[in-house]
Amino acid sequence: MQFSSLTTRFEAAANFLQSPVLLVLRLFWGWQFVQTGWGKLMHLERTAGFFQGLGIPAPHLNAFMAGGTECLGGCLLVLGLYARLASVPLIATMLVAYVTAEKEALAAITSDPDKFTSAAPFLFLGTAIIVLAFGPGIFSLDRLLKRQQPINKEA
Repeated sequence: MQFSSLTTRFEAAANFLQSPVLLVLRLFWGWQFVQTGWGKLMHLERTAGFFQGLGIPAPHLNAFMAGGTECLGGCLLVLGLYARLASVPLIATMLVAYVTAEKEALAAITSDPDKFTSAAPFLFLGTAIIVLAFGPGIFSLDRLLKRQQPINKEA
């Protein structure tokens, strides 16, 4: 058997893993987003106080917006519904988390990468970026809805 045939088969097998891996990432980290967002919303005063301590303007509004974004965005990730679109505000929220709550970790991105990667927003941010870049995979409502759309033959 030729090497190119082996690599072609290996790539096909590896490609088969894409959607299951995306599903696991979306389910696990989407649910984590839901839980953290729900926690912010259920403890809005405490979250607003924390945001105020970080110097975030309009802490009540921003606590509500962050909690709502994480909760709704996480639900959309879990479902795989408008997943790429939902990942954009989730990415923005995690970047704000780095800039405000994880300043030291952000500053250490090149000098101490372990500090950056061990910060709370890192895996949330990474998952949102992966979903933005690769989509939700075939095990998603996005894919199901795309199949349901009539094909426009004129386009």
